[in-house]
Amino acid sequence: MDALKKAAALISGSEKIVAFTGAGISVESGIPPFRGENGLWSRFDPSFLELSFFYSNPGESWKLIRDIFYEYFGKAKPNEAHYFLAKLEENGKLIGVITQNIDNLHQEAGSKKVVEYHGNSKYLVCTKCGERYDFTPKIIEKIPPLCEKCKGVLKPDFIFFGEGIPLNAIAETERLLNEGDLLMVIGTTGEVYPAGLIPVEAKKKGMAIIEINPETSKVTHFADVFLRMKATFAAKALEKELGL
Repeated sequence: MDALKKAAALISGSEKIVAFTGAGISVESGIPPFRGENGLWSRFDPSFLELSFFYSNPGESWKLIRDIFYEYFGKAKPNEAHYFLAKLEENGKLIGVITQNIDNLHQEAGSKKVVEYHGNSKYLVCTKCGERYDFTPKIIEKIPPLCEKCKGVLKPDFIFFGEGIPLNAIAETERLLNEGDLLMVIGTTGEVYPAGLIPVEAKKKGMAIIEINPETSKVTHFADVFLRMKATFAAKALEKELGL
């Protein structure tokens, strides 16, 4: 049985699928990865996303945050892979998506059960009083943006370097791994920690693992099936194989 048919068989035989996604699923929506030859960190010094730098230099940090995350990333739309996972959820097979991405594309594609392991750029939170805001272009016309209530500096509600993973995301991830029977790893190399431990934990709990990546990763050697494909190509091929 070839890898595609084996992956389709695993999906067909599973009722509690969990997806774990990384930058690779959004690359095909026009969002570059952070690492690698063409990654953002090859063009920008990542120190502007260090929590201590942000608190000391919010205006300087916000200039790059605005340019990269809101003017550039803001134009991205979901692709076939995002829609494929939303369709699996709609069909009652997928119980949740755990994503390292902060781009909100899973939600825009229709996924309802999304664990935002690294937060979401579509929200801002006040560093002083904790008030949370939906992002609008108007809110960042002046930088750094300030809270309407207390005038504290607003921060994107995603994880900066030196900041811990939200406790609710950790708890929900654990719940999904305890409940799930199949983990689909899509577009992540497993090199960013602690998120990189998720496939390892899934394997320990007895979940089958399908990996979809254009290159091998730290997950490949223990995955049950490795589809060496881009996420959108694999999504279209699996949809056809599954008759969705």
